Amino acid sequence: MVRKATVALGLVGSLAAVAGAWSLYQRVETESVPYTTVATIGDVELRRYPPAVLVETTAPSENAAFRRLFRYISGENEGSRDVAMTTPVEVTGEGTTIPMTAPVAVTGGRRLPMTAPVERSQEDRGATVRMSFYLPSVYDFDTAPRPTNDDVDLVAVPERTLAVLRFSGRPSDRRVTTKTERLLSTLADTDVPTIGEPVFMGYDAPWTLPFLRRNEVAVEVEDGTGR
Repeated sequence: MVRKATVALGLVGSLAAVAGAWSLYQRVETESVPYTTVATIGDVELRRYPPAVLVETTAPSENAAFRRLFRYISGENEGSRDVAMTTPVEVTGEGTTIPMTAPVAVTGGRRLPMTAPVERSQEDRGATVRMSFYLPSVYDFDTAPRPTNDDVDLVAVPERTLAVLRFSGRPSDRRVTTKTERLLSTLADTDVPTIGEPVFMGYDAPWTLPFLRRNEVAVEVEDGTGR
């Protein structure tokens, strides 16, 4: 019995090691949106992000939003082009647990890497969740493939500063809410003015071990903050 238990624990440990190594490999191989940290306030980073292009949708659920955007990067666009995924994926609205982030699919014999959302009123389509993927840096607004689904939009986002709080573990609604409250409280205590509503940013595939996960909550702050 002891031998079987030892073998079982060894197998679990090996699988965990493989899953951890694969998650880290994917993170290295996947393009992530660049930024420059301009200041820190406790455990909150103030980051300057360059202009970017996002593909965005609003939907009744995160799963519906994700599937819609995934179809876009898988070829549901003018020219039927595969678009690499990047990180992070941003979500705003009811519910914050990302159904999938980071590389998750193979199309045409190659791995697709993922991306993130942008500010927009939830009344736009009567939906409760807004989700966005950042497009790879090779695209600008003029060269990005146009969506063929009327519920999917391209959005040009200007350079901006985000206040970001990072955490690991499973991004349950309760944890995301707690971290968001902490982020906003830190900014309020230091008189840092915010713009718009907070977003959740996820970086990892669903099989990523909790202690290896990179989760973030973020909110835009006024230009010049931290400089």
